Amino acid sequence: MDDDTTRQSVLFSDLFDQPLLAKFDQPHGSSDGGAVLLKAADARLQLSQRLAACLDDERQAGKVSHGIQEIFRQRLFAIACGYPDGNDAARLANDPIHKLVCGREAIAGAALASQPTLSRFENAPGRRELYRMGEALAETVIERHRRRLGAKKVKHITIDLDPTDDPTHGAQQLTFFNGHYDTWCYLPMAGFLSFNHEPDQYLFAYVLRPGNAPAKQGAIGLLDRIVERLRAAFPRARIQVRLDGGFAGPEMFDYLEDAKLDYIVAMAENKILTRRAAPLMRQARRLSRASRATEHVYGECRYGAFSWRQPRRVLIKAEVVRLEGREPKDNARFVVTNLPRSPKHLYERVYCARGEIENRIKELHHGLEIDRTSCTRFLANQLRVLVTAAAYVLMQELHLAAARTALARAQVTTLRERLLKLGAWIEVSVRRIVLHLPQAMPWACEWRRIAKSLGAVPS
Repeated sequence: MDDDTTRQSVLFSDLFDQPLLAKFDQPHGSSDGGAVLLKAADARLQLSQRLAACLDDERQAGKVSHGIQEIFRQRLFAIACGYPDGNDAARLANDPIHKLVCGREAIAGAALASQPTLSRFENAPGRRELYRMGEALAETVIERHRRRLGAKKVKHITIDLDPTDDPTHGAQQLTFFNGHYDTWCYLPMAGFLSFNHEPDQYLFAYVLRPGNAPAKQGAIGLLDRIVERLRAAFPRARIQVRLDGGFAGPEMFDYLEDAKLDYIVAMAENKILTRRAAPLMRQARRLSRASRATEHVYGECRYGAFSWRQPRRVLIKAEVVRLEGREPKDNARFVVTNLPRSPKHLYERVYCARGEIENRIKELHHGLEIDRTSCTRFLANQLRVLVTAAAYVLMQELHLAAARTALARAQVTTLRERLLKLGAWIEVSVRRIVLHLPQAMPWACEWRRIAKSLGAVPS
C-alpha cells in the first residue's frame, strides 16, 4: 500500500456541516471480510484441496514462492468475491482477508501471487490434469449430497445437460462462428443434478467445447461417467435424464435405454411428426378462436425414425400462440420419453422443469462471469471455467447453509453483496485472530446463522 496519505485521501469541504476527510489508510482492513464463509465452505467440502491435487507442479522446488494449492485458492476465492480477472491479483495481493483464506498470515504474511504467476498457472495444465479436475469436481458434489441426504434416502435423481454460448472477442484457440447464436464463441456444456424432486439444481460439470461443436458432442461420455458414480453413491435411486432437442439422436436414445435410465428428451419437428400432430393442431386452433387466447392440446404417438432401432413414445404439445396485435401462430412441440404418466403431466411438470437450469446458467454467466475465457490457449480457458465452476459450488454450499433464512432463495450476486462484501478490520495476536465487522451490518443475523451452519460456534 502507498504510504503517501496525501494522495490516499479526499476532502469534502462543504458536503456536511463540517469538512469530511476520507482516508485510505487502514492497512489491516478489507472489503471482503465475509469471505471467511467461503473458506469454511471449502474446508467442509475439501474442494480446493481435491482439485489442486489433480495438478502436477513441475517447477523447481527451490524457486517456488507460491504453492499450487495456494494459487488455486487465490483464483477460486477471488472469483467467488467478484474478481474474475487475473489482473485483479495486483489489487488483492496484500489484502489481509485474501491472504488469510489462502493460507498465509493475514498481516505479516507475504503478498499473494502476481498476475504473471497466475497466468503461468493457468497455462500449465494439460488434458489429463483437466480431466482429473473435472472428475474431482463431480465426485465432490456427489459426496456432499450423499452425506447431506443419506445414500439410502435418495430415491430419485435428475441429470440435466444444457449447452450455452460463450462469446469470444479475440484469437482464442478453437473459437468458431456459431450460426445459431450468431457470434464467434465457445459452446460449453453444463451439467446439473437434482435430488428427490428438490427445487435446486447442483452443478457437477462444465465442459468447454469448440464453437462449432454439435450440442450432443461429449454428452454420452459425460453421462456414462456421472451415472456410474451416482449408482455407486445412491444404489436405490432411479436416475432420470432430461435433455433439450440438440441432444436427440439414435446414439443417445440407445445409450439411455441400454443404461436403463429414465429419460425425457425434446425432438425437432419433421414432416411425419407434423402429420401426426395435425388433428391436435386443428383442435388447438378451434379452442384458440373461441377463447381469443393461447391454447394448447396434448397427445402422443409411436414414432420411429429410419435410423432408430425401435419406435418410441413421442409426446405432442399442439399449441396456438395468440398475442395482441399479431396473427395466431402454430407451435407444435415433441418430446421423446420412456416415462409413464399423461402427456400433459410429463410435459408441464417434468420436461418444462428443466427451464430452471437456465437461471443457474445465468448465475454462472452474470454472477461469476464463467465466460471470461480470454486466454489464447483452449486448455487454459478450460482451467478457468473449472475454477469458476468450483467457485459456484462453494456459493451453492453457502446457499444450502442459508436455508430457513431471508437469503434462502438468494442468487449468487445477492449472496456476495450481503454476506461477502463486508468492510472488516483484522486484529492478530499470539492467541487468536479477531475479525471486526460492522455492528450495523443489515444481514448480521443471517451471517451468524450461516457461519454456525458451516462449523462456527457462538463466542
